Amino acid sequence: MDLLEVMATAGAIRDYLDVPNADRVLYDILNVARFAPSGGNRQPWRVVIVKDRHLKASIRELYSEGWKEYMAHVKKGLVPFAPISNGRWDGPAIDLDEAATMTFHNQYADQLDQAPILLLLLVRLQDLACLDNGLGRQSIVGGGSIYPFGHNILLASRSYGLGGVMTTVICRRESQVKSLLDVPSEFAVAGLITLGIPKKFFTKLTRMPVEEFTHIDKFNGVPLDPLSG
Repeated sequence: MDLLEVMATAGAIRDYLDVPNADRVLYDILNVARFAPSGGNRQPWRVVIVKDRHLKASIRELYSEGWKEYMAHVKKGLVPFAPISNGRWDGPAIDLDEAATMTFHNQYADQLDQAPILLLLLVRLQDLACLDNGLGRQSIVGGGSIYPFGHNILLASRSYGLGGVMTTVICRRESQVKSLLDVPSEFAVAGLITLGIPKKFFTKLTRMPVEEFTHIDKFNGVPLDPLSG
């Protein structure tokens, strides 16, 4: 597929058919994704490919716990765990114990362990150059050395006829996941990626137009006009 077509059609796919020769296809995907950029070319990523059905079931349960917390925020019209107070996170905006008792059925969460390919994306924290530390707000720039790799996996998957999604809900249960999969202490959970042959491909993705997120010279400047020269 043409790269531009891949980028414009790689929507979040959560409903899958099995992947023939999955290991061969996954190897080819990762063999391309590994060329993602990272600070200092430190390549801080590690990928745990979860195949064991019992481990997958345990991850589904942990994911479901995080999903309840996520949806408890959504139910109240909140962005889950957002740093809304002066760019900082001041603690839960919901009752986490109450959230644990709620029921939020979701096909993806309920059937996570059925995904043909399940990848735990890890990052070695000491390899991240977090240049926005100390700015008095939520640090974000370290993600620039891990999430391009994750996105490369999704783009390469689309090119190979697969679809997938990267979710960070699993990070709500990082300590349990690390214990379950024997992850060393210096690594953090960056997300979970599931892949498979899509039961249905998206034909059109909905995103804001360029004019809505661009500003010339200053934040209140005019948007980019392709005809302005």
